[in-house]
Amino acid sequence: MKKLVNFKFVVLFALLMLAGSVMYGQDHVIDEVVWVVGDEAILKSDVEEARMNAQYEGRKFEGDPYCVIPEELAIQKLYLHQAVLDSIEVSESEVLQRVEMMTNQYIQMIGSKEKMEEYFNKTATQIREAMRENVKNGLTVQKMQQKLIGDIKITPAEVRRYFKDLPQDSVPYIPTQVEVQIITSQPKIPLDEIEDVKRRLREYTDRVNKGEMDFSTLALLYSEDKGSAMRGGEIGFKGRGELVPEYANVAFNLQDPKKVSKIVESEFGFHIIQLIEKRGDRINTRHILLKPKVNEKDLTSARARLDSIADDIRKNKFSFDEAASIISHDKDTRNNHGLMPNPQTNTSKFEMQQLPQEIAKVVDGMNVGEISKAFTMVNEKDGKEVCAIVKLKSRINGHKATITDDYQNLKEIVMDKRREEMLEKWIVEKQKHTYVRINDNWKNCSFKYPGWIKD
Repeated sequence: MKKLVNFKFVVLFALLMLAGSVMYGQDHVIDEVVWVVGDEAILKSDVEEARMNAQYEGRKFEGDPYCVIPEELAIQKLYLHQAVLDSIEVSESEVLQRVEMMTNQYIQMIGSKEKMEEYFNKTATQIREAMRENVKNGLTVQKMQQKLIGDIKITPAEVRRYFKDLPQDSVPYIPTQVEVQIITSQPKIPLDEIEDVKRRLREYTDRVNKGEMDFSTLALLYSEDKGSAMRGGEIGFKGRGELVPEYANVAFNLQDPKKVSKIVESEFGFHIIQLIEKRGDRINTRHILLKPKVNEKDLTSARARLDSIADDIRKNKFSFDEAASIISHDKDTRNNHGLMPNPQTNTSKFEMQQLPQEIAKVVDGMNVGEISKAFTMVNEKDGKEVCAIVKLKSRINGHKATITDDYQNLKEIVMDKRREEMLEKWIVEKQKHTYVRINDNWKNCSFKYPGWIKD
């Protein structure tokens, strides 16, 4: 399923409002409440932050930003309120993965970690922390939308009718799409690096047990889970299903808040855990995460090995499909001959901006059937460095849609239209039962949903 139309705006405001905190009297700037939705306030600073970041992103507003932005923030609050009522939650692992992915994208987009910190006037750790809660809100809104629309069914006749009735100048343009196969190599982390990580975690445990330092202070100083480190390692109340299994199995067996768990290995690295509180089938813990690092020598060796494999494929000693199935360390593609799946469309076709940026840069200049040189990239799921080679399996250049060649794309357009209609209907109904107050100076707007202002 494609991401819902509204979610891109949720992400825009939820992920990018990082440049500064709300200021009361600081530097003579007085904040003000411009909207109230339910019991949630929208501040002028919220709107300004979103406007500044939208400007940086190059977004063009259809209308006055000081009307469009607060309305979109108000819609977000409607979804979040309903998510609480419906017990919609996202897992900590989902949040952390998205935060790492977004941080890496920012670094690549802005140019460097230092430039990113300069732009936002925050450290990388502070940026991640600011992202965390907002990413969680964005993912929660997405899940709430998905629940509201359910499983939409569209018949081929509906798609054909939609396309037939479109004026010629409204026929959708299908951007260039590619299919990419990948082989990855995860360099083995040296045993002495793993042992060093474990040694450090044992030292932290000893310091807590001896009363030399609080667990939360050590988490703040040393944990590589930057999102929770700023809160002393605390991750908040979670159900078992919201945690990676290795973490959950140990955390839910903890009984004494004064004790520190044994060392736990997960896909993210190595943890030690401390119990804070249990409430029924939910638990609040804090942890310290350390990630063993791959050294540059091993990365260089892995790239050389992949370059050698690519040469053998070019010499027809074996095929890329065979190599991917046998050699690749990427479990998501290994059983499909290395063909990358697009989670946004549930197909193997990607628009260029949907690919991980490192792969998009490599693929952009390739011909169909060509195999790249080896390169290093960051795995979006766990933040680990891997080496890779890719093959451009197919490319369909951008073109006007036809029912014969682009049925799936047109079907998705019709489904998006139906989803948007359903969500718009829900928003109109939700408005009727939600308290809304708008500052008089912010009412002079042509809102998309007029029901904000009640007689």
